[in-house]
Amino acid sequence: MYSLLKMTHLLMVALTIGLFLVRARWMLFDPQRLQTRWVKVLPHIIDTLLLASAIGLCVVIGQYPLIDGWLTAKFLALLLYIVLGTIALKRGKTRTIRTAALVASLVTLGYLLWVARTHQPFPWLTLAAS
Repeated sequence: MYSLLKMTHLLMVALTIGLFLVRARWMLFDPQRLQTRWVKVLPHIIDTLLLASAIGLCVVIGQYPLIDGWLTAKFLALLLYIVLGTIALKRGKTRTIRTAALVASLVTLGYLLWVARTHQPFPWLTLAAS
């Protein structure tokens, strides 16, 4: 069960990041493409599967956000990434605001992936220890 959940989770991570980058490019260079129906529906399907696999993994490994530090960091970073991504793709009033939110969301995403890889809420501290 663990292997299936992990592979599903990693696939959904790749799909959600890839689709986010495509939508970010469209936001910058071809905004009308963001209005197509599949672009509005597919991210919700992928993110639902991503969340379901994440919850399943938490149950299987017995670690939970707000209890285990690295999962708490991932959870909080995810919330920030969602807010920034929403501003970048649809809620930002100007292109400058959207672009700044896009950059901030990508930095947040980098942190989220780093935490996921190291299982440390402050992964840069592991660099100093190496």
